[in-house]
Amino acid sequence: MRSLSTRRRTQFLCAACCALFACVSVAEEPRDSPPLRFGMSTALTGPVSELGIQMRRGVLSAFAEANLAGGVQGRQLELVALDDGYEPSETGPNIHRLIELEQVLAIVGDVGTPTAIVAAPIAQRAKVPFIGALTGAGVLRKSPPDRYVINFRASYAEETSMMVDALVAAGIEPDEIAFITQRDGYGDAGFAGGTAALKRHGIERPGTIAHGRYERNTMAVEGALADLILHRPTPKAVILVGAYSPCAKLIRLAKESDFDPLFLNVSFVGGNLLAAALDDQGDGVLVSQVVPHVQEDLAINRQHRAALALLEPTKSPPTQISLEGYVVGRLLILALQRIEGEIRRETIADACEGLGDFDLGLGVPLRLTSDEHQASHAVWATRIEAGEVRPIPWSELLPQERQP
Repeated sequence: MRSLSTRRRTQFLCAACCALFACVSVAEEPRDSPPLRFGMSTALTGPVSELGIQMRRGVLSAFAEANLAGGVQGRQLELVALDDGYEPSETGPNIHRLIELEQVLAIVGDVGTPTAIVAAPIAQRAKVPFIGALTGAGVLRKSPPDRYVINFRASYAEETSMMVDALVAAGIEPDEIAFITQRDGYGDAGFAGGTAALKRHGIERPGTIAHGRYERNTMAVEGALADLILHRPTPKAVILVGAYSPCAKLIRLAKESDFDPLFLNVSFVGGNLLAAALDDQGDGVLVSQVVPHVQEDLAINRQHRAALALLEPTKSPPTQISLEGYVVGRLLILALQRIEGEIRRETIADACEGLGDFDLGLGVPLRLTSDEHQASHAVWATRIEAGEVRPIPWSELLPQERQP
């Protein structure tokens, strides 16, 4: 009897241990991890909405690619995109909402200089990484850099400087180069870069440079155009720092007025959008780019097309802006993959600065460190021909019929 009682006690203890082990095992099974949430305040409506839509499209394609491969640390990537209509007054509340209510880990791919001027300081104060904004403004490129502001693209100063240098090398006199800019921080940034380049080429007084301006989010370009038509000497090249709709209207009006200089646009205009807006009036118009042409045989282009196919069954073609969004998304994901342990806002900032020299398949070197918060300094040239935006070398900026 004593032996049976001992055996039963042993069986009971074994059963109890098994039950306890089963409970512990169930408790320790991994639950579905919450997504890694990122935010974007961008223009999804209004006169530059296509830029915001394409930038969001590019970032989402990079996220779709990563999510299909299992995400980062087993967590899916999610983007919360809010519309600001390219109006700074809407941007501030959006950024506060993303940081405080949506609890995003970083702000990524915001569109526009006037909006970034509002958004970046909010993110900086909240210690939230502000990554890959679609702007080349100098306010985001301080020296030493702001800890939480991480740029991918070349600056507007680099774009306009490249244009001025190429024009002068092609035989255009510095005082024959003019500007039409949007009346805000975006236009001012582009004009400042062009002015600095013209000073290097002998223009001593910026006040002598032909310069027209128009109001943001309007099509009121007639006054700016008139300022250039009346200027002497007559400009042979006009650098436009604006949005695609007003720039297209200005170019059309200029041709109707028999004013036919070479028109050059910075990347923010969106080359394919400008070409579509100009229709049959676009031939010869130039656009600088901060990513390679989407048809170049490069790894980044092949990967972007494949990522878009995951995102969109209709397989809409890539654009320069969607490619930039994709590159920004890939940059962020690369930084996330370098993080060991918990992914937090602070560790994302550390990881971006720790990327050092890296390669995303663009064919140019990229670098981010604690002292360098702009990954790329490359600027490419493209020209609109027969409704298509085509890559050209900077040495061929002027077609044969415009050679001095």
